[in-house]
Amino acid sequence: MSSIVALLSVEMHFPEARSLKDKRMLLRRVKDRLKKFNIATAEVAHLDKWQRAQIGIVTVSNTRVAVDQALNSVIDEIERVQPGLITRTQLDFLT
Repeated sequence: MSSIVALLSVEMHFPEARSLKDKRMLLRRVKDRLKKFNIATAEVAHLDKWQRAQIGIVTVSNTRVAVDQALNSVIDEIERVQPGLITRTQLDFLT
C-alpha cells in the first residue's frame, strides 16, 4: 500500500494589513480555521511582506481522491472565511 502526499501552495493578499503584526494576526485566523482538516500548514514565503503571504499545506492519504477532497475543502474554507483572499494556488503530488 502506498501513500499519496500532496503539497498545496496558497498565495494570499491581505489588503487591510498595515503591518507585519496585522498580517500575522489575519494569517493566524486563517490557519486556525484550517485546523479541523487533516493537514499541516506553515507560512513558507513573503515572510517580510505586510500584505502578502504564502502558506504550504500538506496532507497524506492512501488515495488521490481523499487528498483532492481534503485540499479542495481547505481552499473552499479559506474562500468562505474571507472571499478574494487567495491570489494563486498550486498543487503538487509528492511520490
